Amino acid sequence: MRRSVELLGALLLVVALAGAQTAQRANSATASDDRFFVDKIYPVLEAAECRMCHNDNGVASATRVHFPPPDAKPDAIRAFGLALSAVVDRNNPDASLLLRKPTARVAHGGGERIKKGTGEEAALQSWIAYLAKLTPADLNAALSRLKSDRGPAATTLVRRLTHSQYNNTVRDLLGDFTRPADQFPQEDYLHGFTNQAEGQSIPPILAEAYTVASEKLAATAFRHGDTQGLVPCKASSPSDAACRDRFIPEFGLKAVRRPLTPLETSGYTTLFTQTATQKKDFLAGIQLVVEAMLQSPSFLFHLEDGPNGASRQYGIASRLSYFLWDTMPDAELLRAAAAGEFETAANIRKFALRMMDTPQSRRAFEGFVGQWTRFDRVLGSVRNARQYTDFNPSLLASMTAETKHLLNHLVWGYKNFIEMFSADYTFLSARLAQLYGLDAPPEDFGVVKYPAGSTRAGILGHAGFLTLTGNPTETSPTARGLYVRENFLCQEVPPPPPGVDPTLPAVSAEKPMTTRERLGAHVGNRNCSSCHNLIDPIGFGLEGFDNVGRFREKVTIRTAQLRDAVTNAQTASRYIDLPLDTKGYIQ
Repeated sequence: MRRSVELLGALLLVVALAGAQTAQRANSATASDDRFFVDKIYPVLEAAECRMCHNDNGVASATRVHFPPPDAKPDAIRAFGLALSAVVDRNNPDASLLLRKPTARVAHGGGERIKKGTGEEAALQSWIAYLAKLTPADLNAALSRLKSDRGPAATTLVRRLTHSQYNNTVRDLLGDFTRPADQFPQEDYLHGFTNQAEGQSIPPILAEAYTVASEKLAATAFRHGDTQGLVPCKASSPSDAACRDRFIPEFGLKAVRRPLTPLETSGYTTLFTQTATQKKDFLAGIQLVVEAMLQSPSFLFHLEDGPNGASRQYGIASRLSYFLWDTMPDAELLRAAAAGEFETAANIRKFALRMMDTPQSRRAFEGFVGQWTRFDRVLGSVRNARQYTDFNPSLLASMTAETKHLLNHLVWGYKNFIEMFSADYTFLSARLAQLYGLDAPPEDFGVVKYPAGSTRAGILGHAGFLTLTGNPTETSPTARGLYVRENFLCQEVPPPPPGVDPTLPAVSAEKPMTTRERLGAHVGNRNCSSCHNLIDPIGFGLEGFDNVGRFREKVTIRTAQLRDAVTNAQTASRYIDLPLDTKGYIQ
């Protein structure tokens, strides 16, 4: 998107002086032409909500139309306007995809976004006519004048430690295994993960939790003396300056993942001296320093650069460590940062390979898998107890373990990662094998090959995925298709427009319907169809599995209980078997 965003520029300063070169013609347009796309056309496309799909991560990201960022400068918007020439038919402007797609004259996943016969369509047609008249030389000359404009200048992202990273860091820093962050306010998931900088604010309740945790952690660390060996020297007095001056920079380097600045060192030294002198206790001063460091923004956040432009070497060490290990850098990474060994990509690769060949990287990978596939939601799933009598936490734990075993097998066994979706085998416990109707392996989570003709394959056939994307009483093709789009294809599907009623038609004894048939109501609704046509067909292809992952050839509909009109007595529930249509597709 960023590249095509640059295309519009000093909008074709068109009328040339007699005898001017083609390039000069493109550089001398009138002011009204220069603003036409920005003032007239761009607002039409924005009002039609084309951006929601035509962006880097949208469901139309693979097309030739990519919107600039929402805060793009005018030149970037002009560049986008010129880039639209890629979907203009110069010989027959009325046949241009730029006109026929948004007006739904041809198949368009987004449906009709601009109504035919309106002023908006007329404005778009005028721009198409303008683009069609531009010669390639005109267009290239205009584009050559455009400077790179990728929106606001790049800024350094500052990421807060996730709760998992916090727990792992205090474990490795203090030897504390109490996992204090498990008691913090729940983290927000953004784009499927909890480490996205945009979603990592510190509300007052979390700030208070950090304060309480730092007090407890520091107190525990020195409750029975320095049992963890945090102080690298033996103090000769309550205010031993030599031991203090060794502890503060050494512990500070590990705590904030870079050398302390002189100002920071001075502040911690003053804090130690006041406390140790007042209480006549060396460890009391050390304890307060540790407590203060655990509340420092430099501890709680990843900083790519330290204060006053400190070396990025330590920032790289931290980013490597928290990415590959989910915890603080070890002594070797800090040593390498001090020696400037992260200057080259080859060296960074060397360290990354070393880090990946450790148990920490496997634990971190499992944490990534757990967030990516939302194990938290799987483990929290509920089902109608009357319909699913054997649905329990033990079964849910087996579901997440199955997915974890497959992905570990692929990554650490250096397999073809496409097998994530195509594998004709899986890793089952006896409980899951029973759910799948297969023989149990000799030991839990041993490899089990699916029988010939099985429709189950890869992660989309896992009970965890099928449970995650189901409802308490039925399947949800919409949820399954949405998950595939967003989590596996990395595409953003626009949210439903406000005021839309998502309720599906009720099922009755007189009118039994499958979920696919009930979802037909959305396809017929213009406000719903544009997105449902993109996600529901994917889910329809998975309707051969129920909402806990069992294979099925038909769906059993339980109609609402009826009352006899004469006696008012409630009759038994009625069950109706309906054939399934499991044809699906993706576009």
